[in-house]
Amino acid sequence: VGCDRSKNLVDICGEKNFQAFVCDALSVPIRSGSCDACISIAVIHHFSTAERRLATICELARLLRPGGTALIYVWAMEQEYKAQKSKYLKEKKGGKDKKEEINIGRAQRPLSDQMSDSGSQDSACSDRLLNDLKVEGCDAKSVADSRLPVHTNRTSFHSQDLLVPWHLKGDTKKKGESIDTGLFPAGSKESQELSPVFHRYYHVFCEGELEAVCRSLDCVRVQKSYYDQGNWCVILEKL
Repeated sequence: VGCDRSKNLVDICGEKNFQAFVCDALSVPIRSGSCDACISIAVIHHFSTAERRLATICELARLLRPGGTALIYVWAMEQEYKAQKSKYLKEKKGGKDKKEEINIGRAQRPLSDQMSDSGSQDSACSDRLLNDLKVEGCDAKSVADSRLPVHTNRTSFHSQDLLVPWHLKGDTKKKGESIDTGLFPAGSKESQELSPVFHRYYHVFCEGELEAVCRSLDCVRVQKSYYDQGNWCVILEKL
């Protein structure tokens, strides 16, 4: 059973005869302890505070039965790790940024390619735990005011909190208009006007950060923590 905040994505699942519903990762309408396994891929890095990121993992753990497992993937600050560039960086071609594009109504995540009692869970999400989640050695520029830097696609990150440009493509014309987007060269002013750019928030995780958040919860055990093509990953077991 799948779930997503986007109704359009859920509708696509329905068209493919998959079971899915619309919901928020902070409040999943599934009975506690009813899942053998949960998967959270490229979700938690979209929450803008440490409290909300921790609460999302608490909610994920709530769904699991004792002994159940969860797999979590988040985007990594380190897109070059152990002298190896991630596929995300490698896909930058010809010195020009390859734009991340999405068809209207469909979301493609800009990854390398493109889861007990609720009261006890809430108590785990305390300020005391959050204070223990400080990760040292992360070379990230802090954002001093409310303005977030805009990331240049297919480049390394210079801030943990940023906005990633999303370039829409497809039928963006107004009702009654007939526009052939192929008439204009890619990257031209006319093409950009026909393909709006939106900015999506990301908190990219430093090495050890996701694992530290997970280890702060008494109800789960970290089975494995690893790096995979520009993502930090953790496998959890519900105690």
